[in-house]
Amino acid sequence: MTDLSRAGDRPVLRLRDASVAFGHRTLWSGLDLDVAAGEFITVLGANGSGKSTLLKAVLGLRALSAGSIEVLGRPARRGNRSIGYVPQQRLIPAGTPMRGRDLVSLGVDGHRPGLRLRGRRAIAARVDAAIEAVEASRFAARPVGQLSGGEQQRLRVAQALVADPGLLLCDELLISLDLHHQRAVSGLVDRRRRTAGTPVLFVTHDVNPVLAMTDRVLYFAAGQHRLGVPEEVLRSDVLSELYGTRVDVARIGERLVVLGAPDHHQPHHPDRVEVHP
Repeated sequence: MTDLSRAGDRPVLRLRDASVAFGHRTLWSGLDLDVAAGEFITVLGANGSGKSTLLKAVLGLRALSAGSIEVLGRPARRGNRSIGYVPQQRLIPAGTPMRGRDLVSLGVDGHRPGLRLRGRRAIAARVDAAIEAVEASRFAARPVGQLSGGEQQRLRVAQALVADPGLLLCDELLISLDLHHQRAVSGLVDRRRRTAGTPVLFVTHDVNPVLAMTDRVLYFAAGQHRLGVPEEVLRSDVLSELYGTRVDVARIGERLVVLGAPDHHQPHHPDRVEVHP
């Protein structure tokens, strides 16, 4: 990991007094965050609380209203190749004329096909290695539109990793996946950060599939935030203070469930919510 070796003991990602507002509405403010190599940060909160906006700010796609963001010691900017990004899942239509490995190769040079004329063998080797790392070799030659949601997500993770990033951002990586695929895909991300030291910002609607991997939780609500290890943040008293109303955190079996948090939406169980953002 060239970028990480240059970083030394410096945080891979640093935010200082960072704020984002839309008009008179503040999504979050005063955020100080240092993310070290190999750290797994799970980002939670109500719908519209600013979780995905945080990732866009790190990517240089959304300007802060105040404060600063640095990635590997440099200000956040668009097109930073040191960042791997897995966006929210959108199933690829069945007739899409693209193989799985073609999707992964977009992570090398994006939509600049002219660059592929140089170093084709090296690029192919990097694509093959990324596909193998996410255990997708058996279906990488198939059209992406014929693959399941879990298979497509594996390839998106490979696409984010193929450029050997120093930071990995995941936005609702597990949404619409069944429990088996949630565990498999989140395990791929966890293995990357453990073996390569790539830190992860992981936005999710349910903390449970990644709770054992999580070093710290960043929870957004009501224009505020809380940051700490899961045991410090995912507590009734902490979330009640954050939301300004009674919120209960219950453990049901091995799962954490948040009860009564405003702006959480669960069509079939409006009064019971699993730590959704």
